Amino acid sequence: MVMTFFILTKELKARTVWLGHPEKCEEKYPKNAIKNQKYNFFTFVPGVLYQQFKFFLNLYFLVVACSQFVPSLKIGYLYTYWAPLGFVMAVTMVREAVDEVRRYQRDKEMNSQLYSKLTFSPHLFLFLSHYNVLLQNQRIPADMIFLRTSEKTGSCFIRTDQLDGETDWKLKVAVICTQRLPALGDLFSINAYVYAQKPQLDIHSFEGNFTREDGDPQIHESLSIDHTLWASTIVASGTVIGVVIYTGKETRSVLNTSSPKNKVGLLDLELNRLTKALFLAQVVLSIVMVALQGFVGPWFRNLFRFIVLFSYIIPISLRVNLDMGKSAYGWMIMKDENIPGTVVRTSTIPEELGRLVYLLTDKTGTLTQNEMIFKRLHLGTVSYGTDTMDEIQSHIGQSYAQPQPAQAPKAAAPKVRRSVSSRIHEAVKAIALCHNVTPVYESRANGETESTAAEADQDFSDDNRTYQASSPDEVALVRWTESVGLTLVNRDLTSLQLKTPAGQVLTYYILQIFPFTSESKRMGIIIREETTGDITFYMKGADVAMASIVQYNDWLEEECGNMAREGLRTLVVAKKSLSEEQYTDFENRYNQAKLSIHDRALKVSAVVESLEREMELLCLTGVEDQLQADVRPTLELLRNAGIKIWMLTGDKLETATCIAKSSHLVSRSQDIHVFRSVSNRGEAHLELNAFRRKHDCALVISGDSLEVCLRYYEHEFVELACQCPAVVCCRCSPTQKAQIVHLLKQHTANRTCAIGDGGNDVSMIQAADCGIGIEGKEGKQASLAADFSITQFKHIGRLLMVHGRNSYKRSAALGQFVMHRGMIISTMQAVFSSIFYFASVPLYQGFLMVGYSTIYTMFPVFSLVLDQDVKPEMALLYPELYKDLTKGRSLSFKTFLIWVLISIYQGGILMYGALVLFESEFVHVVAISFTALILTELLMVALNIRTWHWLMVLAEFFSLGCYIASLAFLNEYFDLGFITTPAFLWKVSVITVVSCLPLYIIKYLKRKFSPPSYSKLSS
Repeated sequence: MVMTFFILTKELKARTVWLGHPEKCEEKYPKNAIKNQKYNFFTFVPGVLYQQFKFFLNLYFLVVACSQFVPSLKIGYLYTYWAPLGFVMAVTMVREAVDEVRRYQRDKEMNSQLYSKLTFSPHLFLFLSHYNVLLQNQRIPADMIFLRTSEKTGSCFIRTDQLDGETDWKLKVAVICTQRLPALGDLFSINAYVYAQKPQLDIHSFEGNFTREDGDPQIHESLSIDHTLWASTIVASGTVIGVVIYTGKETRSVLNTSSPKNKVGLLDLELNRLTKALFLAQVVLSIVMVALQGFVGPWFRNLFRFIVLFSYIIPISLRVNLDMGKSAYGWMIMKDENIPGTVVRTSTIPEELGRLVYLLTDKTGTLTQNEMIFKRLHLGTVSYGTDTMDEIQSHIGQSYAQPQPAQAPKAAAPKVRRSVSSRIHEAVKAIALCHNVTPVYESRANGETESTAAEADQDFSDDNRTYQASSPDEVALVRWTESVGLTLVNRDLTSLQLKTPAGQVLTYYILQIFPFTSESKRMGIIIREETTGDITFYMKGADVAMASIVQYNDWLEEECGNMAREGLRTLVVAKKSLSEEQYTDFENRYNQAKLSIHDRALKVSAVVESLEREMELLCLTGVEDQLQADVRPTLELLRNAGIKIWMLTGDKLETATCIAKSSHLVSRSQDIHVFRSVSNRGEAHLELNAFRRKHDCALVISGDSLEVCLRYYEHEFVELACQCPAVVCCRCSPTQKAQIVHLLKQHTANRTCAIGDGGNDVSMIQAADCGIGIEGKEGKQASLAADFSITQFKHIGRLLMVHGRNSYKRSAALGQFVMHRGMIISTMQAVFSSIFYFASVPLYQGFLMVGYSTIYTMFPVFSLVLDQDVKPEMALLYPELYKDLTKGRSLSFKTFLIWVLISIYQGGILMYGALVLFESEFVHVVAISFTALILTELLMVALNIRTWHWLMVLAEFFSLGCYIASLAFLNEYFDLGFITTPAFLWKVSVITVVSCLPLYIIKYLKRKFSPPSYSKLSS
């Protein structure tokens, strides 16, 4: 359960939280409800309208529609303008309402979870069911300090995958003072408080103190990240009681929740520019019309009437068609059985997948499996691989062999062999002790997990034991020590037990533990052996951090490089023996530093560093992170598609280089230029000059050198790096990953994509034009923050080559055809007004205009989202087809100009043809031209389709049937007696053939003499 108390809080300031004394509290904490909704009941409509009318297209049509309320500007019926605008707004509002309802339901589900608030009455404790009850597998509702647990060890596990993206369980420790209280009710009788620092963004650190004032002497206990239970994490074992310190907007999860920017696709920007060009053409055309009138009379009013009259040149249905198309593409992606589990989280940019030039990828968990396997143990003079593990097991067995008194003494082993055996024993023992791993046993009876075998009333059997740790590297090391005979069987806050090959259980008391941090790059532990009382300080970490700590040696640097070239992740293990006096002195200084309120981290670090001197180097370990399935062919596919791949990783240079080679990120025929480590401007200048002389080679650079180059030579470096077929950035921080994305977007006009699987990849994913998350070993944080989520790296090939390519080409065709549909009718209006003395009179009125852009042509035009030039298998077989898309030729000013010329030609033929074949009444001209217009649009859709789908055929015949059926009800616009005559039929047929046949001939000749690349493959 969770125990909550009133707290004294001031926003974003340090606070004091009293236990059991609400009368000392002056203020209430912020409301703890989760709210992800954008609007409420009153702000929904105005909020949505404001967001929509920020766009030029919608605002333009709103002005045009509003102008129809002015009698002198009114042209036709009001619904001619308000119906399309209302339809667009209705579709938008329905979509927003659906999303808002989903957000509301998710928020309601989270906010309706039942908890209990533990309060005190003179006679009993009250459990209020509508407050905070927290049991195993429940979400923690607020940031809390861990006071008490049902676990006898005084600790519990929590899952943090929804907070930091890591799936490994985290061990949390209860406050010692409150955990040792005899009864739960004593929490209300003591006079104690928690001092907590002001709310911070950092989820991996916390500084606070616990003070009990009613004791003699007063009890002061330092609080760290190990005593915290952050909101949105899950209790994985036992039940917990905590005191709330931060709620609502002050919690770590909310502070770290940033609303990602609304990404706008390049296609949308290009269409927006074309829309503005159409508006300019509309204004120019209107001015020409007024000028040909001679600027007589109220010419300014006539100018505005012409602008309204030609308003269909800018299609209001463009945005709706594109949005519906994007939703269809997203549905197709998620329904593709070849990439199961793919989720489209952002439906506004699927076409961006078809125009990528740069792919920035994480390494661990993305290109590799993040499943560590122990591969190498190096002792300086001798190295052990997987094929010599039996020898290590033999040495460990001899070290812990039970004495056999009756057995005759063996001959003394050679001195060298005893030395090696002793060193192996010390190395394996250090690896088995220096970690933060906890064995977890699965109960056979009810499936519940227990952190110790004793609590589950089980023996230390291997068949139901698993290991939990914050790092897969540590689990791999502990599993390896188990395989060679030294098994971690139990661990709690104060001790851990190892089982020897002989079955003996050895106990070691944990005196201090120093967790791994990204700054220190190492972790340590001080233990006391139960039998001898010896105190030993063990430490392991990255070679860059440990090289200056261990005693002088002549092999560490060389062997670290050798292992890294094999693709292994290395850790240096060392130890230092401490006397009782040395440890007592350290403990006093360490506890004093932990109670500091100001600069606690620096003071604690300084005390720990006083021990980290002249440590004895024990061994060097190497673990392997295996490649993901089909990484090599996928990277080769992307490279052949013209995509430049940059690998951004925190691993060392040698490991990153090895993975780049083994994964074929760098092709076998390419050279690799390793950028020398630089620390100042002069060195960076020399190294850039050396790099400039290289041609067609991959670049490998460290984060430190990258920072120096960007500080002094940003433009030059990015220019050179962008010419490389592949770039590897090692020792790269999450901030640097995002910075690299921004640099590419700033210095190039190409689209970028970032892919990763961990919380440290989120900033990079959100900064890229297109972000892809992998739901992997490190949790869902990257997946949830991304625009697209996949389950394996290999799926990115089909996602880009097939769905990305189709989405871009389909959206380009759809957008241009919708604009053609507006330009052709505007051309007809211009021809009509020119012939009839430049009168601002509409050619088609009322339902004809509404029906033209909806039921008569909408379905065939929208069916273009099903079109494809080549089959998916062909697109994957020939990735070179993807390279053409990056040039943007499917939608450009050239293609737009071609569609303008087509619209002018067809609009002129339709209007002039109807006037040349003029009948006795004007209504006949309307009937002939409008019918020919509908048939022309249907034929033009058929002309542009490359692969027919049965839904396309259905859309064509359905639209034609709707038009024919509606003729019976359009007495106001058509003479039913005339449209049933042969004259009507042959005139409509002639005009339609003249408007379409030349385009068919031109298309045939073009495909004959200059066929597109895809037509060669499909044939």
